[in-house]
Amino acid sequence: MKAVNLTRGAVLHENVRVANTLEEKTEGLLKSGADAALFFRTRCGLHTFGMRFPIDAVVMDNGMRVVVLRGNLAPGRFFFWNPRYQNVLELPAGTIVRTGTQVGDVIELVA
Repeated sequence: MKAVNLTRGAVLHENVRVANTLEEKTEGLLKSGADAALFFRTRCGLHTFGMRFPIDAVVMDNGMRVVVLRGNLAPGRFFFWNPRYQNVLELPAGTIVRTGTQVGDVIELVA
């Protein structure tokens, strides 16, 4: 699946894996490389404990509009947001800056 920032006309990632099960969400990008991307739904926040590299996190509302951004989230950290938002993209560090993604942008996941 591809993640595209429709507002900026930028591809965030060409190969986004979707996590549906609790196990997939808990594992996140732990066993993936620094260039991997993951989409999942959670209201609980996320953590980077056990990670070997930083990530970018994009939180979106139900319309896939960006509401919170956290770039270069280092290993061993927690990241929480307003629990009314549940759509999350974990991306390689630097993706937010590289694509110019900002709060208010609309993201689309394309099969």
